[in-house]
Amino acid sequence: MPTDETDLPVIELVRPMPGFDDLRRFALVRLDDAGDLCRLTSLDEPDLSFLVVPPGRFFPDYAPTVDADVLAELEIASADDVLLLVVLNAGASLAATTANLAAPVLVNTTSLRGGQIVLDDADLPLAAPLVS
Repeated sequence: MPTDETDLPVIELVRPMPGFDDLRRFALVRLDDAGDLCRLTSLDEPDLSFLVVPPGRFFPDYAPTVDADVLAELEIASADDVLLLVVLNAGASLAATTANLAAPVLVNTTSLRGGQIVLDDADLPLAAPLVS
């Protein structure tokens, strides 16, 4: 398992975050004991991070369809090998916080290859309210 100098697992984004094509090495840091809120932090630009959450708690029916070529690129052979995350846009309160359901982050938990996948589904919002 690849690690950096802080001994955190290094996630290689083979599909980088849009707008950050040169930043490929990230660490996923839990921000709460339950692991519901995490920070995806660039190891090359430590001031850059994204708030992410597994969507199940907030969007229990969320089940994005990902193309087979993306799964192959991330070396994902089984649903058991994937961590699905959605990027948050933090608002002034939890009620004002939104999640990007149109472009989830997938991480292969075995190889630590990941990426933000822009889905071709017009029904998935870029800014879904985290709580209603």
